[in-house]
Amino acid sequence: MASSSGSASQSAALPPGQHSNLLHPVLIAGCVIVLVGFAIRSAFGLFQIPIADEFGWLRAEFSFAIALQNLFWGISQPMFSAMAEKYGDRKAILLGGVFYAVGLFLSGYAITPGQHQFLEMLVGFGIAGTGFGVILAVVGRATSDKHRSMALGIVTAAGSAGQVVGPPLAQFLLDSMAWQQVFMVFAGLILVTMFALTFLKVPAPVKPAASEESLGDVVKRAMKDPTFIFIFLGFFSCGYQLAFITAHFPAFVAEMCQAVEPHGILSSLGITSTSTLGAVALAFIGVFNIMGTILAGYLGNIYSRKYLLVGIYALRTVVAAAFIMAPITPFSVLLFSVLMGGLWLATVPVTSGLIAQIYGLRYMGTLYGLVFLSHQIGGFLGVWLGGSLYDQFGNYNLVWWVGVGVGAFSAVIHLIVDERPWNDRNSGMQPA
Repeated sequence: MASSSGSASQSAALPPGQHSNLLHPVLIAGCVIVLVGFAIRSAFGLFQIPIADEFGWLRAEFSFAIALQNLFWGISQPMFSAMAEKYGDRKAILLGGVFYAVGLFLSGYAITPGQHQFLEMLVGFGIAGTGFGVILAVVGRATSDKHRSMALGIVTAAGSAGQVVGPPLAQFLLDSMAWQQVFMVFAGLILVTMFALTFLKVPAPVKPAASEESLGDVVKRAMKDPTFIFIFLGFFSCGYQLAFITAHFPAFVAEMCQAVEPHGILSSLGITSTSTLGAVALAFIGVFNIMGTILAGYLGNIYSRKYLLVGIYALRTVVAAAFIMAPITPFSVLLFSVLMGGLWLATVPVTSGLIAQIYGLRYMGTLYGLVFLSHQIGGFLGVWLGGSLYDQFGNYNLVWWVGVGVGAFSAVIHLIVDERPWNDRNSGMQPA
């Protein structure tokens, strides 16, 4: 009886709208939205060759469109996060869904590089409104301290699950219909996903008390904090590596692996061509990232988040360097996908959890959105440089080595992050 009473008391003490259990409707709805949004986003690299071949474009033309998608995703992420915190999460997510669907639908009618590049900006806005920046903040506020890091890991893993199904689905559709029709199908999927908002029941935005800092004051103070700058700079390499691989890996694989001889594991996976190998490789990254992100979320509840980030970035650096130095074969591609997959989005629950740990939950979405801007600047450069340097040198080698270098930089810079909460630092408390 005493135990039951204590549990009830603990549940009653939770803030309004916060759930004591790990699994709750807000978490599930958030996972659905992220899964579908990331399934579509992760498939854009498969359109690179069909669109370039149809119109006779250079590789850089459509690459720049995807690069702009990443950049405008990053630019608009703090805007959508601030909108969610001021006007309501569901309104911000719905607006993002509309941008996403309209951008995809109109892309099916785009026939010039400029049209594609403009429309991918709209898609970037849509990804921002339906992606991690808003959803992680919603789930973070709706989940108790005990389960928050794990819940953030599960949402991130849902994005990985999207990457598992997205590229193979896109390749299946491309095998049976024109790329223009695939964009139409994807637009419809985004609109259907918006029905999940009916289960995303969160409290109305609460106006800050007179004694509480405003959003503007918190942002200004964060921007002057060296730790915030270190996290901002460190997130750059994550975006660079992920966006480059997502956009260019299928084409890289198709060209570096001149032929696939289906036997053994390749035959069992249905890999009969280099194009299929590229799609399966992205799916492998997604499969193993599901485990990696959940593990990262779990470890974030136990160990220092900054040292977890140091380890993740260091391992990424080693894996990428080893892959590009070794002969590129179907088996090395799949091995790389397994190893990189385990580290792919593992930074997201740890980074977002670190921001909540240091700066609190009230404006977590906006602060994470600002840090995420660095991620997407990296993504823009990774995709754009991939296409530009490919056209210049005929290969992706230099782009890979830049990714190795910035990954090493991120590992080092997180060593000097001060992960104590703001209030503890202001009171002069020393690290535990």
